[in-house]
Amino acid sequence: MDYNSMLSGIVEGLLRTALQWWYLFPILILGLIVKTPWFKGKAGEFLVNFLLSKFMDKNKYHLIKNVTLPTDDGTTQIDHIVVSQFGVFVIETKNMKGWIFGTAKQKQWTQKIFRYSGKFQNPLHQNYKHTQTLAGCLDVPSEYIYSVVVFVGDSTFKTKMPDNVTYARGCVAYIKSKKELHFTEDKITEIVTAIEEGRLSRGLKTNLQHIKHVKVIVEAKQAPKVIEEKTCPKCGTLMILREAKKGKNAGNQFWGCSNFPQCRTVVDH
Repeated sequence: MDYNSMLSGIVEGLLRTALQWWYLFPILILGLIVKTPWFKGKAGEFLVNFLLSKFMDKNKYHLIKNVTLPTDDGTTQIDHIVVSQFGVFVIETKNMKGWIFGTAKQKQWTQKIFRYSGKFQNPLHQNYKHTQTLAGCLDVPSEYIYSVVVFVGDSTFKTKMPDNVTYARGCVAYIKSKKELHFTEDKITEIVTAIEEGRLSRGLKTNLQHIKHVKVIVEAKQAPKVIEEKTCPKCGTLMILREAKKGKNAGNQFWGCSNFPQCRTVVDH
């Protein structure tokens, strides 16, 4: 038996099959890309960008996209900034599905999809860093810089959210709800110029630097932490770090006396 001829025939057959179905490979690759967090994030930003561009007067509202600003410890990336006479709006986009649980004060929110349950950083806390970084770059009172969190995708809020946490179209309504004048036209021009001059140049290098910075932060959060010890101020017994399961403080951590129920002392974490 000529094994070389047989192997050659198999290879030729595979090549012919591949050539016949070549058009499926780009579809397969595209399908894999669509499922990545990167693509979902970009799709969400594109939708918000479309809504802001389509339903807001360009003469009154100045849209700046994908702004990366330097910080003391690296960089921070802002999806959208809207500058108007009514204030500066810093927009964080979340493309998620499922049920969303969270309150303004919780460090982490919860996403539930059927039996799956996962935690993610409170986007209001995440966007707070954005607003504070921007405030440091501008000669603007921090109360004139508004944080807006926009959820796109098939998600449903299962807890009452603050007014500045909205679904896609809600971000336009929230921005337009601000009617008090804060800035003159000259001041708006000054703010837009300061943002454009202060941002890092757009491109692959800037994005890679930001991704590296985020990776370092995530690794630091996941690193083992030294367990803090605390004694009860009332009875002197060791306190235990617990998490509230019910009520308005659900998800928040607190120190509870290990001598419970004899001692019901509670200390905020």
